[in-house]
Amino acid sequence: MVLSVIKKELKNLANPQRARILSGFFKTKRGEYGVGDIFLGITGPKQRIVAKKHLDASLNELQFLLLSKIHEYRQTALFILVEKYKKSSDAGKKKIIDFYLKNTKHINNWDLVDLSCYKIIGDYFLEKDKTVFYKLAKSRSLWEKRIAIISTYAFIRNNKFNDTLKIAKILLNDKHDLIHKAVGWMLREVGKRDRVVEEIFLKKYYKSMPRTMLRYAIEKFPEFKRQAYLKSKV
Repeated sequence: MVLSVIKKELKNLANPQRARILSGFFKTKRGEYGVGDIFLGITGPKQRIVAKKHLDASLNELQFLLLSKIHEYRQTALFILVEKYKKSSDAGKKKIIDFYLKNTKHINNWDLVDLSCYKIIGDYFLEKDKTVFYKLAKSRSLWEKRIAIISTYAFIRNNKFNDTLKIAKILLNDKHDLIHKAVGWMLREVGKRDRVVEEIFLKKYYKSMPRTMLRYAIEKFPEFKRQAYLKSKV
């Protein structure tokens, strides 16, 4: 019952013109990373409103949404999952963690990863063994690799940088632009809290990392220092 109501509410919010724009932005053509994704054209804030009305949705119902090719069905399912996680007991959180890790192949665009992973599995494993992130980082899946590095944002926010740096090193030579951006972003977040830690890493690896990764990592540096890194890399 909840499932059909969620779908109906989302379809009523559809914006075909926005959907066409999003289809291009999220690279849905053949050979691109978002191939097969179908957009309704609904903004994130509107999806959050729908999500907050349906926090009683079961994991089975969220599973059906995640299996959909409609991007906003999957995104709304993840908005619900994040809120459910926040309100759950330890046992409930464990069920959500297991559910999330079983469904990584359906968390298959960068916005879906970024809105959910650090808030769920990043938070859950903050004080636990982090082996799962190293397995994800070595996956063949673009999205599992992105989940691995972006999840460490939860650690960074708690001034724990070691796993971010180790996973960044694993992903240093990855070929995909979305991984370059993700790693650079997390290095930048480390630097916001401890510039010295970030620069120790950069001085060791900046010449071998992709230029996009470096640009993201040094975005907040003073201009003279940014240029010094970029010119030295050439």
